[in-house]
Amino acid sequence: MAKIAVKSEGREQRTVTDPTSRPPQRRQLASGDGWTASDVVCASGPRDRPFEEQHSQTCVAIVVGGTFQYRTSAGRELMLPGALLLGNAGDYFTCGHEHGVGDRCVSFSYTQDFCERFRTGAGLGKSRFKTPRLAPTRVLSPLVSRASELLAGADHAAFEELAILALAQAIQIERDVVLRPTDAPPSSLARVTRVVRMIDSDPEVPHDLGSLAKIARLSPYHFLRMFEGLTGTTPHQYLLRVRLRRAAIRLREEPTKILDIALGCGFGDVSNFNRTFRAEFGVSPRAYRSKA
Repeated sequence: MAKIAVKSEGREQRTVTDPTSRPPQRRQLASGDGWTASDVVCASGPRDRPFEEQHSQTCVAIVVGGTFQYRTSAGRELMLPGALLLGNAGDYFTCGHEHGVGDRCVSFSYTQDFCERFRTGAGLGKSRFKTPRLAPTRVLSPLVSRASELLAGADHAAFEELAILALAQAIQIERDVVLRPTDAPPSSLARVTRVVRMIDSDPEVPHDLGSLAKIARLSPYHFLRMFEGLTGTTPHQYLLRVRLRRAAIRLREEPTKILDIALGCGFGDVSNFNRTFRAEFGVSPRAYRSKA
């Protein structure tokens, strides 16, 4: 059996002897005084066994694609696009892909000195993350969209701003998180993961609670409870945020008319799109585009 031993900033892999393990590929995007930004792509799937890794530094990773099960001493959570993965320096963890192939994250690693200076400057006491994940929510949408945009290329200043914003939002939001039981049967994870990946692959396709529940082979009531329990958001909210994040990226990168972007991202009319976009990002689509 071939040994695998990989070390990198923000995340260390312990040596393993499992030939079915597949380490993620890490590409450094930028770095500064106490922080590093990386593009982390994993191609593992159901046939690949998860292996134990270790956070060598405090980590905040923005999930921009795919799904996986993230397990730490703080708990176990389903990671999905729009969520933030939280890791404490020194903690061991595993990432499993039992119900789908591959994921991608924009990962930020912070030295202990950087975190202490940051918390002192922000008036925050010393503490560790108590939960492994922040669910996709409205307040995180601008951060997630910006991370996806920067993968196409950006200067050092842009990544430095995003690194600080990611840590700030992770600390502020995580303080108010109510801890809950995270155990869920494998069948529930499989059903919800299947729906999440289907939404991500075709978010512009019309979906309602009944059609999504049918895909999961559950009643609408049980599907709604299961989906929200595992992802931290409702199916409708998740679908809406996927569409809005894709629209936000297109507004920044394309000269396409706002009407055409709205229709292309699954919105029935531009007035509904404008209203929903403003509620999510705090500005109109036109103002968001002008800030680019």
